[in-house]
Amino acid sequence: MAIDERAWWLLAALALDALAGDPEWLWRRIAHPVVLAGRVVSALDRRLNRDEDPPARRRRQGRLALALLLGLSLAAGGGLCFLARTLHGGALLEIAAVALLLAQRSLYEHVAAVGEALRADRLGAARRAVSRIVGREPGHLDAPAVGRAAIESLAENFSDAVVAPALWYLVAGLPGILAYKALNTADSMIGQRSARHLDFGRAAARADDLANLPASRLSALLLIGAAAVVDGRASGGRALGSVRRDAARHRSPNAGWPEAAMAGALDRALAGPRRYAEGDVDDAWMHPGGSRNADGADVGRALRLYVAACAGLAGVVALLALGLA
Repeated sequence: MAIDERAWWLLAALALDALAGDPEWLWRRIAHPVVLAGRVVSALDRRLNRDEDPPARRRRQGRLALALLLGLSLAAGGGLCFLARTLHGGALLEIAAVALLLAQRSLYEHVAAVGEALRADRLGAARRAVSRIVGREPGHLDAPAVGRAAIESLAENFSDAVVAPALWYLVAGLPGILAYKALNTADSMIGQRSARHLDFGRAAARADDLANLPASRLSALLLIGAAAVVDGRASGGRALGSVRRDAARHRSPNAGWPEAAMAGALDRALAGPRRYAEGDVDDAWMHPGGSRNADGADVGRALRLYVAACAGLAGVVALLALGLA
């Protein structure tokens, strides 16, 4: 399939996801592809990651696990491609499959729940809502820290859960987007976040960093453009300056780009030291000169930037579909 034709399907999938989001009735009946990938990762972890093995062997086993996971994902994507090309109405099947692997609406809804709780001064509810989208320990977070966590997650997941899947679909179709989602799931589960996975998860973490590199840069550009449109040239300029100054200082080679753009756009300091179940992380602040007091209104501003950035992504895809980019 030519990239312009694939871009049309992606444009339709982005629209479908924005309108419908995740169909809960469907996932009550069957497992989401990400859930299935998680089950495969867990099974490989149990069988191949043995505590008694030396570090070198655990690294080799981690590479084997990643190869098996990606092989299964590519095969599943190839099967879906075959069905989409042979069945009557197969294009609709492909569009629906891609939409299910994007997370525009669900990400918006999860972050909006945090903002609503903060605006209602319900810190407990805000902590519960933010715990669904971040890996850090929410119990010790005060209201500004909850707001910052929600905004950081919105920025990072705009890249990981929206832009990156879209790019990998454009590059490699259904096999590409399924393999990316499986890889991203593996990184979240075993990507060097504990002593058990320091060696076994190294391959998954490094591959995920590489796979997300182009999307993180594009996400930052889209957020900078959104800031210029939504909040004026000053915030767009701040977003660009924050990216140029701070993105590379983040402990992640990718997350700093959209987080720095969002931080500069909102004039809020994001990232910084954080506490996870695996221990504390002493990370650099993105836009350190900004305020650290992020409230429900700031979460709402971040969501408006996010919607504009999603519209910008759709615009880029539309240009590709028309052969103008």
